[in-house]
Amino acid sequence: MTTRWTAVRALRDRTAGRCLTAVVVSGFGTSALWLASGVWVKDLTGSDGLAALCMLAMWAPTLAGPFLGTLADRHRRRPLLVALSLFMAVLLLTLCAVDGPEELWLLYAVLFVYGAAGTVHDAAESALVAGAVDRSLLGDFNGLRMTANEGMKLLAPLAGAGLYTAYGGPGVAVLDAASFLAAALVYLSLRVREERPAPAREGGRSATAEGVRHLWGDAGLHAGLRPLVLAGGVTMLCAGVSGALTYAVVEDLGHSPAYAGVLYAVQGAGSVTVGLLSGPALRRLGARRFAAYGISLLAAAVALRAVPYDPAAWACAAAVGVGLPAALIAVLTGVQQRTPGPLLGRVTATAGTLVHTPNVIGLAAGAVLVELLGHRAQLVALGVVLGVTAAVLLGQSPASADRTAARSASDASPA
Repeated sequence: MTTRWTAVRALRDRTAGRCLTAVVVSGFGTSALWLASGVWVKDLTGSDGLAALCMLAMWAPTLAGPFLGTLADRHRRRPLLVALSLFMAVLLLTLCAVDGPEELWLLYAVLFVYGAAGTVHDAAESALVAGAVDRSLLGDFNGLRMTANEGMKLLAPLAGAGLYTAYGGPGVAVLDAASFLAAALVYLSLRVREERPAPAREGGRSATAEGVRHLWGDAGLHAGLRPLVLAGGVTMLCAGVSGALTYAVVEDLGHSPAYAGVLYAVQGAGSVTVGLLSGPALRRLGARRFAAYGISLLAAAVALRAVPYDPAAWACAAAVGVGLPAALIAVLTGVQQRTPGPLLGRVTATAGTLVHTPNVIGLAAGAVLVELLGHRAQLVALGVVLGVTAAVLLGQSPASADRTAARSASDASPA
């Protein structure tokens, strides 16, 4: 092979390999619960609106990402990950008490805490990996993480649906609790050296603002983080609107709504592929160019979804699966490589809020616009916006600094 298969090196790294194992284990339970919770509420109440609130309850805490990420910087990351996993394992067991509409408040409360804990967990894990893994392998790890997550999205919902049919919502909750318990055991097995974080010199609000300043201020601009995160946010906004048009696209193809599942499976296959190739691509191109090329591919794919032709729809689904994760992997890797360790938790969580919040806004906007405007015109317009975003990102500055940062291992240090 002309390029070193560094994904194997990342897997052989003790910390990276075990963190990835924890991602796979807990991600399986999470994906199963995402599906089952909405079905559970629908069965108990018959309400589509109340079922949709499950997703909102899990997503809403990400708005507090800058604050929640600060918690990941106030504590040693490995013990925090163990504690969060054990806490969620116990909390999920309380869902066994949900037996009727009158207990739905408990389900929503658990899902809300689930989302908040997940935000802290992701920030702590990102900081732990960034400090313990050679920085030249961070792109490979993040790509493998994306591959694992997408793989779970293909497999876990089927398992969750089967378990729900056999044992109901409590059965899925027990499965998710078991997955968190297994993840806690994996984190316990990690051997990393972590210094106790220095005592906070500032209050909670000031500490949170410090992370925002790093990402959004001059430091973030000179390191290329601000343009990268802005491009990620615009991309996710357009992806949200495009996602809301999926069923209109399927209808235009002349298929039943269930055909959307086929397109999602093809998209997932594309995401698995780009996850395996992202490490070498990031080292060769740098985070900014890698993101820009991914957004360019996404722009073409979104615009061509307007063509009512099955082979084109399949090709576009695969291209979306490649282009969208490329931008997300580039943002996370760029943040990890260019942020000091003591700030990494809150900066990661802040970037997550700025990138992922527009996706939900886009979904809501798309749900409204699809009733007012033709989906074809919207898809072409979204393709143009994404193309402009990619062009602006490419034109910001030369990518040599990106490549240097991606290849350098000199900054790697124990967590």
